[in-house]
Amino acid sequence: MGQITTGFRAILSHPYIYSVFQYLMGAHKGRTRFISDFVRPLPGSAVLDVGCGTADILDYLPPCVNYWGFDINRAYIDQAKARFGMRGKFLCKELNATDLDNLIKFDIVLAIGLLHHLDDTTAGKTLALAHQALKLGGRLITIDPCIEPKKNSIAYFLVKYDRGQHARTSEGYSALVSSIFLQVRVEVIHRSWIPYTHCIMECTRQ
Repeated sequence: MGQITTGFRAILSHPYIYSVFQYLMGAHKGRTRFISDFVRPLPGSAVLDVGCGTADILDYLPPCVNYWGFDINRAYIDQAKARFGMRGKFLCKELNATDLDNLIKFDIVLAIGLLHHLDDTTAGKTLALAHQALKLGGRLITIDPCIEPKKNSIAYFLVKYDRGQHARTSEGYSALVSSIFLQVRVEVIHRSWIPYTHCIMECTRQ
């Protein structure tokens, strides 16, 4: 996994500080729109969250979704379990094909801030697992920092110094998923509160 967790970035490995940092960066407003415009979950939807972190996204999902979260950070998973209890199933491990053999098929797979931590090879394998996990007509939704150096110098700086070392242009992200998913919607979001650029993709399994 391509990320830096030393120096000032190390503090974000602490789950509480990570959640507070996300809030200060405008996560509440961004997540609200992300859910309403892209994820669009229905009550009872089966949701797989790959790299779920502290599972804060559950605050924005209907209370009766069937949620499964995978993350390799034990502290994040422990906080998710402590905060959300029986609202989901939380596993501290990397998702693999064997896991999918024992899971249901999902309506929605989430990869929130995941792809920019993965090199192309690892990202390709993860996207293939997401495709395998989905029902026909199910959707993978991703959101990641996006490189657009000519748009805003502050946003570009923040993206470049993110813990993830594989931030891409929107074209770069699109190329990753287009080899696996035939139907892909890509949207670039520019945030103004603290300048930042995200690429959101909605990929449907056909």
